[in-house]
Amino acid sequence: MSTSSRFFITGATGQLGRLVVAELARRVGPLSVTAIVRDPARAAGLFPAGVAVRAGDYDQPQTLAAALEGAERVLLISSNALGARVAQHQNVIDAAKRAGVERLAYTSVLHADTSPLGLAEEHRQTEALIADSGLPHTLLRNGWYTENYTASIPPALQHGAFIGSAAQGPISSAARADYAEAAAIALLDEQAGERVVYELAGDAAYTLTDFAAELSRQTERQIPYVDLPPADYRGVLIGAGLPAPLAELLADSDAAAAGGALFDGGRALSKLLGRPTTPFADTIAQALKG
Repeated sequence: MSTSSRFFITGATGQLGRLVVAELARRVGPLSVTAIVRDPARAAGLFPAGVAVRAGDYDQPQTLAAALEGAERVLLISSNALGARVAQHQNVIDAAKRAGVERLAYTSVLHADTSPLGLAEEHRQTEALIADSGLPHTLLRNGWYTENYTASIPPALQHGAFIGSAAQGPISSAARADYAEAAAIALLDEQAGERVVYELAGDAAYTLTDFAAELSRQTERQIPYVDLPPADYRGVLIGAGLPAPLAELLADSDAAAAGGALFDGGRALSKLLGRPTTPFADTIAQALKG
């Protein structure tokens, strides 16, 4: 299976994956990029013309071996299968090692080694597996996506309140596109050492009270922030139709945010990008445009 591609992206049909593929294609040309997806038929039209598409399923190691054949640099985008991610990531790591890749990058979570977030444990375990593999690697410890909160704008507008459990905790989020661009830059870095760790977060922190105030300003409506106990917030999310594990993750993440778990003042993301990160007000405006 010959290819001219150097840069391989797993989980490429996801919201982050599509952006990384597009950014890499813009920087190095589409012929240098391969998108790994579960079902190539469903990926038609998602990527720039010239990007190679290969089948690779995190749960099927045999597909990953073929998918990563010839890869030089691989971005492992973390799975969204909560509770099953470590085994899935191990499959990709093993395939990357067998393929002899030069560098493996991984989308982890902000301060994974110390984070109180419930979702951080699977990231810690994955980081350990990557270290044990012996592969040169880059850990992209991504902070919160602002889109995690703009996704709640429609119900906030419907009910006249923005709810959460983050109290007045500072949140250093950035736009998903910022993290995607950073991933592309990191993957292209020819001077990276054996182990590189980036703690990536937005330049300016805000609280959910600030977020609701900006939403109110842009919509010319009064949309207050209503802080709920985590158990109550979880119940509201389940009542709105979210699966219980996802509701638990969101409630746990907000509770941790109240204690500062989603804050970082290092500005490593903007330094890597060479520009300021996208203000949360801009992401709100984009979401309101639909």
